[in-house]
Amino acid sequence: FSDKDSDRVGVLQLKYEEMNGWNAESDAATLLSNLEIREDLHYKLMNELDGIQKVKVLLAQALFGNPDVLIMDEPTNDLDFETIKWLESFIANYDNTVIVVSHDRHFLDSVCTHISDIDFGKINHFSGNYTFWYESSQLALRQKTQQNKKAEEKKKELEDFIARFSANASKSKQATSRKKMLDNLNIEDIKPSSRRYPAIIFNSERYAGDQILNVDNLSFSDSSSVLFDKISFNLNKGEKVVLYSKDTRATTAFYQIINNEIKSDSGKFNWGITTSQSYLPLDNSSFFNNKLSLVDWLRQWAKNDEEREEVYIRGFLGKMIFSGEEALKKADVISGGEKVRCMLSRMMMLRSNVIMFDEPTSHLDLESITALNNSIKKFKGNVILSTHDFEFAKSVGDRVIELTPKGVIDRLNSFDDYIVDNKVKELRKKLYS
Repeated sequence: FSDKDSDRVGVLQLKYEEMNGWNAESDAATLLSNLEIREDLHYKLMNELDGIQKVKVLLAQALFGNPDVLIMDEPTNDLDFETIKWLESFIANYDNTVIVVSHDRHFLDSVCTHISDIDFGKINHFSGNYTFWYESSQLALRQKTQQNKKAEEKKKELEDFIARFSANASKSKQATSRKKMLDNLNIEDIKPSSRRYPAIIFNSERYAGDQILNVDNLSFSDSSSVLFDKISFNLNKGEKVVLYSKDTRATTAFYQIINNEIKSDSGKFNWGITTSQSYLPLDNSSFFNNKLSLVDWLRQWAKNDEEREEVYIRGFLGKMIFSGEEALKKADVISGGEKVRCMLSRMMMLRSNVIMFDEPTSHLDLESITALNNSIKKFKGNVILSTHDFEFAKSVGDRVIELTPKGVIDRLNSFDDYIVDNKVKELRKKLYS
């Protein structure tokens, strides 16, 4: 061990200290714990973790070390709401640059100071978060069609919109930065959006009576664990329920049971005799194992001669952005997003008074998610919905039913109130332990 080696060790030790090396292990442990990776798993190998735990470890790896530029591609996929909420807070107060691709509107609103919109091969850069970009571009689009409104009136309307939006900023670093940018925004920078939104409209053939759905002591297990046990509730007319569980296998199994696709281990359920149901499953692949064109595929659910006419079905598909030759695509070759839009078309044609959705935002673009969200809010019948999209759950649900291995939590709350309720948090710990 020479003097040269000693000098080299000194240089490396100084560099190690500058990189905060002595605290690296404790910092890593804190990150993993914040992402709900238990301490007893911290020294496990990656191949010993389940899929969601691996996603969280990879997320911790990206966040570790305070990188100058943090690039994230759909970071909220497969994360539960508590972890997403922590990540939102982490990024909203992050000092360095973040570039994120996401279909989660609540996440984008919480963390973004700018939106870069890639459309028709061009990138347009806007100040503000997603909701500001969406609402301002829609306002500009409406103004474009208002030929009689004076330029000064349009300018005042845009200025008032910016002022209202700026006043609602929270106190995080990102929101404060965003507020400054909005205050200095030139209204000439607000342009109409060229994006197309599908026309999703759910109507019921008839109104349901007072008896909607009764669930009595329903239980189900798979080969490895109890997914839910002794679930009982009564669904009231007009309610929109967020069906939730830490284990998404539980919610999917529940939908399959009440749609008579699989049998429960015990218990029973009864639909009211005046109800009609339609259901968007998590896995829709069985609907598309055929060579039918989309026109013929959708015709399967037509209820009368008028609806079977090609002109009618093409008009229906056109509203869902299948125009021209796209309506003649074969059902077995379309993309995941196109399949979901077809399934939504099917649900609209069925005109049920109870509609159910198991992760409806999977594969959809933001335009379709926004249109679907708005349509479900306006629907007059009953809704049962499971989603990882916080904005969706928050804006639609007026009741939360959580399925756990030790029973049910049932609250007449909005989802955002439910998820922060301390009594609910304690109960959840008990029922998942």
